[in-house]
Amino acid sequence: MTTSVPASRIPEAVHRRRWAILGVLMLSLLIVVLDNSILNVAIKTISTPAPTGLGATQSEIEWAINSYTLVFAGLLFTAGLIGDRLGRKKVLLGGLVVFGIGSALAAESGSPDQLIAYRALMALGAAFVMPATLAVLMNVFEREEQPKAIGIWAGGVGLGIAIGPITGGALLDHFWWGSVFLINVPIVILAVALMVWLVPDSRDPKPGRLDPVGVVLSVVGLVLLVYGIIKGGELADFTDAKVLATIIAGLVVLAGFVIFEKRSDHPSLDVTYFKNKVFSAAMAAIALVFFALMGVTFFSVFYMQSVRGYSPLESGVMMLPLAASQMIFAPRARLVVDRFGNKATTTAGLVLIAATLAAFATFEADTPVWLLEVIFFLMGTGMAHIMTPTSVVIMQALPREKAGSASALSNTFRQVGGALGIAVLGSVLSAAYRNGVEGKLNVLPPALRDTAGESIEATLGIAEKLGPRGQALVTPANDAFLHAMHVTALCGTGVALIGAVVVALFLPGRPPAGQRGEREPELVAASD
Repeated sequence: MTTSVPASRIPEAVHRRRWAILGVLMLSLLIVVLDNSILNVAIKTISTPAPTGLGATQSEIEWAINSYTLVFAGLLFTAGLIGDRLGRKKVLLGGLVVFGIGSALAAESGSPDQLIAYRALMALGAAFVMPATLAVLMNVFEREEQPKAIGIWAGGVGLGIAIGPITGGALLDHFWWGSVFLINVPIVILAVALMVWLVPDSRDPKPGRLDPVGVVLSVVGLVLLVYGIIKGGELADFTDAKVLATIIAGLVVLAGFVIFEKRSDHPSLDVTYFKNKVFSAAMAAIALVFFALMGVTFFSVFYMQSVRGYSPLESGVMMLPLAASQMIFAPRARLVVDRFGNKATTTAGLVLIAATLAAFATFEADTPVWLLEVIFFLMGTGMAHIMTPTSVVIMQALPREKAGSASALSNTFRQVGGALGIAVLGSVLSAAYRNGVEGKLNVLPPALRDTAGESIEATLGIAEKLGPRGQALVTPANDAFLHAMHVTALCGTGVALIGAVVVALFLPGRPPAGQRGEREPELVAASD
């Protein structure tokens, strides 16, 4: 029987400790996910002037997030191939050590530029951790246990999203801002020790060839594009010659990347996958969901902490409904798909995301807190009913031997979508805020006006230094931010609605009754 072959390849000693190995893999994954969700509640603190924070501008904060995201997304494919070639355990250990060193350096950053550089170093490590954990998992579990193990592994992502904001808030309430990065170091040390002890090494006997040219083109193109978008928001002028030149250069390099990958015999991104309209629509849905989500997370932190005055811990607790609804509904979304089909479920999820973003366009400084909590819960519910069906569609749209590539592509598009969400929606927020507050900054000395207009934190920081004279700026700053948040939320709403149209047009509908029960046994019985 072909199904007995995988079991025979797994040594008995490894098989006995497979669940302990899964625990170590989840710990490794948790660090990577936890770091991003912890950072979300620290955004406001880091943007506060020294000694409390680094005095980072809004564009510098965007880069602190995006330097991680872009490096992570750009190296994901190559990191997986290197793990296949050198050994997954070695790559996992190396990735964790680099991530730990980057975290320690980030915690001691003396300037926003240093923080951006060290976050990129952390991403270099994280890119080697994420694909290797899943590859090791597939090599220590027998085929019939793999779906259960993958489900538990994926639950680690939900756990990280849930506990990250609370952990970050608690740390910021008692320690300095760098503690949100330093917390990674002891967890990395524990994960490395357990991995050396428990996790077996494995490699692919026929690893794919590396694609360094493709990696460089993709990273350079994305960095230029994102830099141009963020610079446009910072200047509140997207028609500036430097902004336009950078954005166009980024698009040209990305076009060159696509052409190169199309002609390569060992592409890191196989562009022929996108000839499949179902696959392309599912990828677009994932990218657009994270575009909207990362954008709304970015501005909601300033809304809760700067406008409403909540502490980092309080704002972290307030974001719990977003994570809780994902953890509740993601495992059950498959039941909804079985009942209504991929198209109806995913379209409804995107419409729900659009509705929650539109709700943010109505929020004021005194909107009841319970309403904000309901909106966060509904947003998480919408995400759960998009991520699960689109992941299934992506895996089923390609041949089974391409499952690893499909998974890496899904991760890459999620990260790129999130990076563009922060860049585009963050820039809209920045430009709208500057336009709204500029006329109210006449009370400041001319030398301070430009800096004060960069973000609500910059305005409030300067107002605080001026004492009673600066208090006149607080209300205009809050009003300008609320207007900017409303504009940004409506932009996000439009993006989510575009996504809903795309999936409604191209995703498959509900399969005939006779086919619905056949898919699972077919997957279980798949040969090697």
